[in-house]
Amino acid sequence: MVFFTPEGAFIENRGDFDFDKIFDCGQCFRFEKEGDVWSGVACGRILRVRVTPEGGTLLGVGREEYEKIWRGYLDADTDYSAVNAVLARDAQVADALNYARGIRILRQEKWETLCSFIISQNNNIPRIKKIVASLCANFGEPLGQGAFAFPSAQTVGEAGEEGLAVIRSGFRARYIADAALRVASGDIDLEKIEKMEYSEAKEYLMRIKGVGNKVADCVLLFGYGFFDAFPKDVWIKRVIEKYYGDTFDESVFAPYGGIAQQYLFYRERYISSPVNA
Repeated sequence: MVFFTPEGAFIENRGDFDFDKIFDCGQCFRFEKEGDVWSGVACGRILRVRVTPEGGTLLGVGREEYEKIWRGYLDADTDYSAVNAVLARDAQVADALNYARGIRILRQEKWETLCSFIISQNNNIPRIKKIVASLCANFGEPLGQGAFAFPSAQTVGEAGEEGLAVIRSGFRARYIADAALRVASGDIDLEKIEKMEYSEAKEYLMRIKGVGNKVADCVLLFGYGFFDAFPKDVWIKRVIEKYYGDTFDESVFAPYGGIAQQYLFYRERYISSPVNA
């Protein structure tokens, strides 16, 4: 439920809208929390969200801006109560909901998602955030308040692998540059993926150097809302081995495998390091 107040758009948390978990579950890399406010950049705009136990206020956001940008970005129209009822049939996901309830899959900008998850390869979240921040500071348009928009594929492609040395992304620079050039030239049409089936979309993305199964699934889940995408990073492989074994079949979570993955990931990360989860 959304209420519009003089302070901004207040989104009520009825058990399925927890901003602390949404911004800190590993799906996005441009938000940081100071006190009770999350600040970051998304959709080319600065977004600040004040969090309370009752929900979160998108500060300074009116009805028009919310409807045009943030309603879709926050996936506000998906009924997560219904989704959770389906997923809770699995005992492990049912337990994970005790930790992860309130996570929603953001619908992030497509190029930003692709580039960010190329950066995520063999990387940890703090370092991913640092590299993404450097990419934006060096190549993005300034938005004021020390914030920068995510740079376009064309700008990143023009910088090339040598120009990207400044962001210290290591071996990933050549993959970032290649992806940027292919997107900017239209060789890879990110909008076209919207109309594809999951398997076709995944195969299409994997034409890009450095985009394997895990990165492609992350892009499809977090940039397109393909809920059947099930990214398998080291955390999830650990979860599968620990709780499911060799007989694991991700189709048991259909059609919400990607959401189940986020819940299982969040629980395992919380158990391993509750202070940071």
